[in-house]
Amino acid sequence: MVLQKIFRAVIMGPPGSGKGTVSGRIIKTFGLKHLSSGDILRANINAKTDLGLLLKSCIDQGQLVPDDVMSRLILSDLRAMDQSSWLLDGFPRTVSQAEALDAVYSLDTVINLDVPFQTIQQRLTSRWTHLPSGRVYNTDFNPPKVPGFDNMTGEPLVQRDDDTPHTVTLRLKAYETQTEPVLEFYRSKGVLETFSGTETNKIWPHIEAFLHRKLPSVNQKAA
Repeated sequence: MVLQKIFRAVIMGPPGSGKGTVSGRIIKTFGLKHLSSGDILRANINAKTDLGLLLKSCIDQGQLVPDDVMSRLILSDLRAMDQSSWLLDGFPRTVSQAEALDAVYSLDTVINLDVPFQTIQQRLTSRWTHLPSGRVYNTDFNPPKVPGFDNMTGEPLVQRDDDTPHTVTLRLKAYETQTEPVLEFYRSKGVLETFSGTETNKIWPHIEAFLHRKLPSVNQKAA
């Protein structure tokens, strides 16, 4: 009996770099389970728990959630997937979080999306959301059929607090100062792979080819 190795990966990149889109393609192509810190945060915020209110305050001000809170949230969910291969999206964002993860799990690879901040600022400040469904539009490349309104329901779109120009700038600065040292942490461990570009559709083929080399045992899923 041949045991298939459990594969564990992290995807990193600034807010708006395309992590969600790339993660979705990785999940579909390679069959990894997906854990998004953003999904976990939103679930708490929508439930309006005490923790959710704290999280919303941090996010609205462009601040990162405290390390110990994030580590506890994420590691709790990862323990439920101990026997699965997974892709972790949006965590770790600081060296402290990376060390907490490293103490429990050994990563096979860390995929880093290197997208210029100017490109990201344009993407995020052009982004409008239908809050009840989470559908996202971009006035530059994915506009709604009727400006300002959701295609499916006709309900108004809003610009999230963390997508306003001022907050986007704060988020990118926070990423640069607190998260980029995490890239060095993983570079020193020899597991960091960086993919650069301004368009997700042009970056993706390189990521896909890389993962096919790393995951030959699951290539048949994409066939």
